[in-house]
Amino acid sequence: MPNYAAILLAAGRSSRFQHREKKPFADLGGRAVWLRSLELFSVRNDFRRIIIAVSSDDREVFDRRYRSNVAFIDVAVVVEGGAERTDSVRSALEHVPDEIDFVAIHDTARACLTSELLVRVLEGAQETGAAALATPITDTIKREGPKGIVADTVSRDGLWTVQTPQVFRRDLIVKAYADQSRISNATTDDCMLIEAIGGKIRLIESDSTNIKITTASDLALAEAIIRSRPEIKPKQFHPFADEKMW
Repeated sequence: MPNYAAILLAAGRSSRFQHREKKPFADLGGRAVWLRSLELFSVRNDFRRIIIAVSSDDREVFDRRYRSNVAFIDVAVVVEGGAERTDSVRSALEHVPDEIDFVAIHDTARACLTSELLVRVLEGAQETGAAALATPITDTIKREGPKGIVADTVSRDGLWTVQTPQVFRRDLIVKAYADQSRISNATTDDCMLIEAIGGKIRLIESDSTNIKITTASDLALAEAIIRSRPEIKPKQFHPFADEKMW
């Protein structure tokens, strides 16, 4: 049975969030957004390391609020992320032990991830060495031309929107980051780096509830999704139920 490490990214600038709290720390059904991800990964015995990447600007606040939550998970460590997403992942990869088989990289802004979807993408990565949750595009796609005028309509056949987690064989993602210079444009997800070194990525169909919280209205939608699900509170993780106690 393979073992895993998780990199949980909570270092974004939250520039579009427009909320009194930064996005990772906003309340979502009684827990901070980022804690929702920590809970999901930490209940699995096959995750031998969980690395949480936070902004250096937020480190003091993070430590003050959540030190006990992290200490409760003996495989968890906190690292400071960088200016870009790839900087945060690279920093976190330095803390992945060599004996780890696969690395799951997840944006904590996708706080509605379910254990069922996580299992699917982990299994998909075992088949090809790399897998990502994704959904097929169903809307009509237009390409914008000058002055906001439609230039043409793009066929949606074979087009997917990619989510996280994205799961990779450890040696593959380490090599991809070592060869990052192969990509000249901005890297928006880790699959781009795997593609650049010729890796094969299995797309695992997700669902519409695995939303990414970007704006305050997304947070409200995530609240509705969380409320629609039965509450699961494993006894060994009861401190997450009310982080105010910490």
